[in-house]
Amino acid sequence: MNADGVILQCNNLRVNYGKIEVLQGVSLAVKYGEVIGILGPNGAGKTTLVKAIAGLKECSSGEIKHKDMEITNLRPHQIVETGITLVPERRRVFPDMTVLENLEMGAFLVKDKDELTKRFAYTFQKLPKLKHRLSQLASTLSGGEQQMLAIGRGLMAKPSLLILDEPSLGLAPIIVNEVFQTVKELSAEMTILLVEQNVRASLNVCNRVFILNNGQIVHEDTAKNILEREDLFKLYVGLT
Repeated sequence: MNADGVILQCNNLRVNYGKIEVLQGVSLAVKYGEVIGILGPNGAGKTTLVKAIAGLKECSSGEIKHKDMEITNLRPHQIVETGITLVPERRRVFPDMTVLENLEMGAFLVKDKDELTKRFAYTFQKLPKLKHRLSQLASTLSGGEQQMLAIGRGLMAKPSLLILDEPSLGLAPIIVNEVFQTVKELSAEMTILLVEQNVRASLNVCNRVFILNNGQIVHEDTAKNILEREDLFKLYVGLT
């Protein structure tokens, strides 16, 4: 463990899409056991940030460290091996594969059968509904079930840092509550980086929050303090 208890550190991170600099010197630190919220308006650079951390988007400059190991611009499977797993926005399950096959994809690096059995047991403990859907095609699941499957696939990688990108996107309110309850339960066992548009729901599960706007961190505070700052909501997130 890092001497300061930091599991993830981003230093002056810059990411470009063509000539457009989407991330403009983003720096943040995440401590072991925290749930960190990344909030901000559409187009602020939130998804670009987590893609850079997960190795899905190349950084033009800056540094990303995980457990004191530099992981900047490593390939995605190498980053998964270090213990970081991204559950992408819009779920991105494999629609023509079964629930079982989708879960197996989350543990594609695991060769030991006993370890694989342990990971299935853990995933079913956290998401028991999946156990009864194993032979069902992912495309036939509801939106909420697909989101749980995407989270389950992430858990199969046995992450020390789980990144959730817009897990409530497009879901009915009752399912959103279920998703955030799952996040709260998982937070007792792993560090979570949460990107969300549902600000109030995410603040109820986060310890600290970074507000991103125009590719820059414009505010950092505890979730409790952010909840009391309606001016920040109006200015950066568009809430009233």
